[in-house]
Amino acid sequence: MGNKSRGLMTGKKLKMRRKAHRWLSNKFKRRALNLKAKSDPLRGVPQAKAIVLEKSQVEAKQPNSAMRKIVKVQLIKNGKKVAAFAPGNNAIKMINEHDEVIIEAIGGKKGRAKGDLPGIRWQVIKVNDQSLNALLRGKIEKGRR
Repeated sequence: MGNKSRGLMTGKKLKMRRKAHRWLSNKFKRRALNLKAKSDPLRGVPQAKAIVLEKSQVEAKQPNSAMRKIVKVQLIKNGKKVAAFAPGNNAIKMINEHDEVIIEAIGGKKGRAKGDLPGIRWQVIKVNDQSLNALLRGKIEKGRR
């Protein structure tokens, strides 16, 4: 037999004990204290506007060897600086410094980096309110800001 209280009038004791022991679980603690949104630069929202500070490139992780094009951006809502991946062939040429971009999560597991990009969790989806994908396909011209 376990050492669990049984019988009449033990409901409160069981409930309080369960409540206390849930706090030993890291998953429960992160969810209850809303730690994911607090540590997230976007504060839990799916997309955010940002201003491009500089364009650069990072080396892909092993076993790939490529220079992945990224932009360092500053979020408008809270001034935090993050690195965002520019997806697509020649996409970096469509993005200039001081452009306004919209970034979103790159979609790696558990909100982490994806693929061979070391520590890059965001990607650019719009430049100056125009879809980066449409710009790359030549469907629209880049607007003047």
